[in-house]
Amino acid sequence: MLDRRLNAFRSDLADIRLKGRVEAERFVEGEPASVAVPVAALRPHPDFRASIDTQLLFGETLTVFDRRDEWAFVQSDIDGYVGYLPEEEISDAMEDATHWVAVPRTFVYPGPDLRFPHAGELSMGSRVAIVGEEETRGTRYALMEGGGAVAAAHLLPVGTAAGDDYVAIAARFLETPYLWGGRSGFGIDCSGLVQLAMMMAGASAPRDSDMQAAGLGQPVGREALRRGDLVFWKGHVGIMEDGETLLHANGLTMTVARENLDAAVERIGRLYDAPTGYRRPR
Repeated sequence: MLDRRLNAFRSDLADIRLKGRVEAERFVEGEPASVAVPVAALRPHPDFRASIDTQLLFGETLTVFDRRDEWAFVQSDIDGYVGYLPEEEISDAMEDATHWVAVPRTFVYPGPDLRFPHAGELSMGSRVAIVGEEETRGTRYALMEGGGAVAAAHLLPVGTAAGDDYVAIAARFLETPYLWGGRSGFGIDCSGLVQLAMMMAGASAPRDSDMQAAGLGQPVGREALRRGDLVFWKGHVGIMEDGETLLHANGLTMTVARENLDAAVERIGRLYDAPTGYRRPR
């Protein structure tokens, strides 16, 4: 049985690439689109009452397989995740992103001046098309295609790593609120923190903790844990900041926080059993 999180199929419709692997009334190629809002919540069903599986960020591209009743059935081009977005949150206009946000969060202004009332917010990883630059009182602003300005210091060319140490990038999210399914600087979950930090360091990671535990890097023993290694529980993952300290988005503090590994193992074990494994992503 194919994982519905990573394969676009329903009984009435499926990705044409799955023809011969699943049964469906029809197969479609899908159409390109991009995320048109700061953060778009991807859900397993076209219903606002459904839980959030993950989030897509402004400017990220996706493939649309169906549009119905103001919802779109889509697959992210970033990590292959499949689900539903409100149709109003995507755009068929495919701007060529030139830069991405390299700080946990930033503001979009209507023009190049920090004194202007801000017009929106963007998370780390958001992609924007920049067409020019202006300076106001010593601060440089990148001008976005279609209007808006962002502090130029908050951007890097798309694909340029925000650093070579993904743990240091993850630590920049300390005290960011925990959000189930979150994958942004406004709210993030445990596996979202791993994925986003690794993406901004020039690496890739699957979205969910079970996917990460199944194939991200190589297994290691607990006695060999070092900075950058991952500790997995059923449904949870944390990043080793050093040989003793775990950095993770967690439901106890409801933030991204540091915690002594031994203390975390004991605390989490009372509810969810012992760690299921340890991996070194690279």
